[in-house]
Formats: sequence, C-alpha cells, structure tokens
Amino acid sequence: MPNYRRSNIAGATYFFTVVTHQRRRFLCDDDVRRALRDAVEMVRVAQPFVIDAWVLMPDHLHAIWTLPENDADFGARWGKIKKHVSAQCGERLHQAWRLNDSKTARHESSLWQRRFWEHQIRDEIDFARCMDYAYFNPVKHGLVQSVAGWKYSTFHRDVARGLYPERWGDGLDLSSDGFGE
Repeated sequence: MPNYRRSNIAGATYFFTVVTHQRRRFLCDDDVRRALRDAVEMVRVAQPFVIDAWVLMPDHLHAIWTLPENDADFGARWGKIKKHVSAQCGERLHQAWRLNDSKTARHESSLWQRRFWEHQIRDEIDFARCMDYAYFNPVKHGLVQSVAGWKYSTFHRDVARGLYPERWGDGLDLSSDGFGE
C-alpha cells in the first residue's frame, strides 16, 4: 500500500482538488450543491476553516482553505464532507457496478475518488497563482467564455469585495501553469 505524504502544518493555507469517481459529472446538480453546502456548514461548526476560494466544476472542485492556527487536519474535514454528500445524494447517484474490489472492501461509495490532491500554499505569490488557477478553471475546461460567466464560484464574492475586477481573466491563457486539473 502506498505511503502518501501530506503536509501537516497547523494554520496553513491549502489548495485542494477533489474529483468525482470516474469523473462522473454531477457536482453542479442542485441536490449535490445543497448537500455540499450543508456539509461544509456542518463541518465548519465542528472544525472551523476559512474558505478563501471555491470553484465547483461538473466532475471536480477546487478549494483554497486556511485552517486555524492549532489545526492541520484537512483530511478529516474532507472525509466528513464527502461522507455527508454521499449519504445525502447516494440514493440517486450511487452505482455499485462502478466499484472495484478495493472500494467495495472499504465500504466506499461510487461518488468520489478515494483521495484528493492538496498543495500547501507557500507565500502570497503562490496564493495568487492558486486563486487565479481555480477561478480560471471553468474557462480552461470550455464551460464558459469568461470567468464571470461561471456561477459556481466564489469569484463573484471576491469581485464584490474588490479583490478581482469583474472582467478578470478575459483573454488570459493559463493552460501551461503547472497544475494538473
């Protein structure tokens, strides 16, 4: 079994990519969005974190979180969020035939990839690069022509806060930025 190394710095800021199992395209469905929102709110009550950015795509999501100074346990948070969404939406979305022996033995659902990708943000330049990448992702995947055109994003919140101009990203090319998704 692989020995995955995860960053373990309390109070750090992290960029995440979480992907659906077999890249199924359901994350933007109304019931899944509601379940995600409820899960995040529930987890944040028990284990607070700041959402610096969130971009929901049909088959994956990008999020940037800052954890409290005394806490580095983003894995438990993601586990609870994924479990809640699976419980809320599993009746409609679970497809046992998609599970391999390993997922079946671990009692996993067919909604999520087992793991997620995380990157500890190192400095302000890295933070800005990750924010830009997350916000530009719907354009990169051909879902919209402009960043402002994607409604499942905290980009609109950040425009209202004056952190981004509304037409940010128009004409931008972030295709060779080093990120995988």
